[in-house]
Amino acid sequence: MTERKLLRLEVRNSATPIERKPEWIRTRLRTGPEYTAVRSLVESEGLHTVCQEAGCPNIYECWEDREATFLIGGEQCTRRCDFCQIDTGKPAELDRDEPRRVADSVRTMGLRYATITGVARDDLPDGGAWLYAESVRLVGEICPVEVLIPDFNGRPDQLGEVFTAAPAVLAHNLETVPRVFKRVRPAFDYARSLDVITQARDAGLVTKSNLILGLGETDDEVDEALVDLHAAGCDLITITQYLRPTPRHHPVERWVPPDDFVAWADRARAIGFVGVMSGPLVRSSYRAGRLYAEAVAAREAGRSA
Repeated sequence: MTERKLLRLEVRNSATPIERKPEWIRTRLRTGPEYTAVRSLVESEGLHTVCQEAGCPNIYECWEDREATFLIGGEQCTRRCDFCQIDTGKPAELDRDEPRRVADSVRTMGLRYATITGVARDDLPDGGAWLYAESVRLVGEICPVEVLIPDFNGRPDQLGEVFTAAPAVLAHNLETVPRVFKRVRPAFDYARSLDVITQARDAGLVTKSNLILGLGETDDEVDEALVDLHAAGCDLITITQYLRPTPRHHPVERWVPPDDFVAWADRARAIGFVGVMSGPLVRSSYRAGRLYAEAVAAREAGRSA
């Protein structure tokens, strides 16, 4: 496949060199018996996870917990976000056997919790809703499954197909604040993303979202976005530092110190989120099973109160 021509935005981004990371943006190699066992299975069976292929810094912790994330729908996304490493282009034909293969991988790896994410498939009549739903159905027979979805253009029929597959957690990432949103997520809409969360909440699902810091937002705007998400019905929130994938992506506007992430976690809990993960190297699927357990415990406490 020939490399596509850079967009004007990407040419402009490339004029800014990749930023030097501060000392707190680092991880330590911490392997344990569960991680070693999962890695051996992945290598011997030729399995594919986002954790490995994206070089996620949290792979050691998540695999030690027997958690992993899978990408469905192919390697080409029909939309372009200025912070995302997945490339934009014409996707391959729909692979209807993919849900079965993902479920087989989950079973082989002996996972306790699985996260499924994927690309936007605006080229398909259903936007890829069947693919997401079927993956949730098959993996859900093995272990609790979290699904991170695009917005399906806010269409209740397509969203409803995924909702009825009954994921343990329905995640849709808001990612940033209103002022920055259109610049970095031009194919999405801030209000529509909030409505996706609301529709999932109304369907009785545990809901989750993510905010990325370092894209040009202010602290007041982050606070506003957290309030908006909670009002929309979001149960769980992850707050992360933007790490620029390549020179053609949006430059890093600021490095948020670890203490600030602690403060944002406290603020999110004060707003009312029942589960919060906040840190420079946190990613939206980081310790996903633990956040889900917090949500379940909070709901049980609410019923018994």
